[in-house]
Amino acid sequence: MAEDLAALVQKVLSAIPAGCTWLLPVTGPGGEIVDFTIAATSDRVADLYHRGSSRRQARIAELYPSMVGGPLWNLYQQVLADGVPGELRDFVYEDHHAGVVAQSHFVVTVQRVLGGLMVWWQRSDETQRRMERTELLGSLGWTEYDLVTGRSDWSPGMYRIFGRDPELGPMSCTEQGAAMLAEDRGIAETAWQTLDTGATSDVTIRFCIGTAVRHLRILSDAARDAGGVPVKIYAVVQDVTAREESRSAIQRLADRLRTRETTALAEHRLAAQLQQLIQPVPAEPIALPGLEAVVGYLPAEKAVRVGGDWYHAQTLPGGHALLAVGDVAGHGLEAANGMAHLRFALMAWLSIGIYDPGTLLGHMNRLCVQLGLTGTAVVGRHDPVTRRLSWARAGHLPPLLARAGTATELPPPPGMLLGADADARFPAAEVPLVEADLVLFYTDGLVERRGARAVLPDVKRHLSAVSASPGPDPLVRLRGLLHAANPDDDTCLLAVRARS
Repeated sequence: MAEDLAALVQKVLSAIPAGCTWLLPVTGPGGEIVDFTIAATSDRVADLYHRGSSRRQARIAELYPSMVGGPLWNLYQQVLADGVPGELRDFVYEDHHAGVVAQSHFVVTVQRVLGGLMVWWQRSDETQRRMERTELLGSLGWTEYDLVTGRSDWSPGMYRIFGRDPELGPMSCTEQGAAMLAEDRGIAETAWQTLDTGATSDVTIRFCIGTAVRHLRILSDAARDAGGVPVKIYAVVQDVTAREESRSAIQRLADRLRTRETTALAEHRLAAQLQQLIQPVPAEPIALPGLEAVVGYLPAEKAVRVGGDWYHAQTLPGGHALLAVGDVAGHGLEAANGMAHLRFALMAWLSIGIYDPGTLLGHMNRLCVQLGLTGTAVVGRHDPVTRRLSWARAGHLPPLLARAGTATELPPPPGMLLGADADARFPAAEVPLVEADLVLFYTDGLVERRGARAVLPDVKRHLSAVSASPGPDPLVRLRGLLHAANPDDDTCLLAVRARS
């Protein structure tokens, strides 16, 4: 009768696509439970040792000795005693045999059934690994390769990526190697070498799939046995063909501007996007030593008059603050290209410890001569201890200082246009700042109009009014000056407020 029952349970479990086993208790002379026999088990999901229904009639202590006396063993005895179903959400099975993952995590559910225990095993470490990697790369496909058995498992996304019928099963290593472009086989070998070191491999390899070539990004890592030998490879694959075939945003924008594929308005928008890529404009105020700053940028409305205005504001390693604005002569892509050269060169010089405004302008001037560029710039350095602003200019409009309701131009030191004379010098001037002082660095688009009255007095009046009654956000109010800027030219402003 017991054998008939076990055979019936075995038939049921054989139809279940999950890791289920039916255990019967083995009692000792005193009636205590000393072991459990696997009376029936599903053979569609093998255990860690790749064993299926061959485990029938074997004992748990013989097959999995490390479980004896552990938390799962105790749960078996408890459920068998009181009949209340139990669950271990993160059961860790440890093994020390070659070819077996050293630590495997499971969710184990136990119920008392027909005088025994029905146990359902579900691996949680592999599921979690798949989910994390898949989320990272866009939920497109995952694969597992067992180095011991040579077996591969694919998600549905893998079949879609490779255009393969799921009925055929995963591609073999030989088939994948044949589909790989010969020029990329060295990349695949590098990936294997990376896995050998214990690191995660992240490579993009081209495969010939049907009549098309696809770029596949492959993120992979290895699971190892107790001896450190790799036993499984986990990988997430993303089809990045569209990304790889498209060029960078700057290249695409440059090509579209050069070939005039779009209307004049579209050309202007592309150039503005290019400028935003090179120097993003922060929406929130910038905190600097002893200062608070906001940046405003407004592109010209006419498509063919996109300028090369730029700014820079950063905290220096010594605790000072660096402030700069500039304007490269010309419009369109050429001006934006020159602006990128100057701004990134300035950042490079700052990175090697060159902080003096006059020295920085000297380097920028020589670079402009070499590149055949002309432009203007003003560079300042603020010391929060002495509260003094040292600044120099190269043909640029001097900053405006507002204090207690009065706005004036700072007396400009000499300094000619960038790119005019390789031997030009740029002496610095100094101005003390007190708390609540407002300093406005700006480009000429703010104050110049073709054939119109002077606008600088209006800007001064606005700056004076903000200084006299700053309110909660004075710098944001100064950024509002852009609404009155020259529509025919780019305008950039850097508004600064001294603070304690």
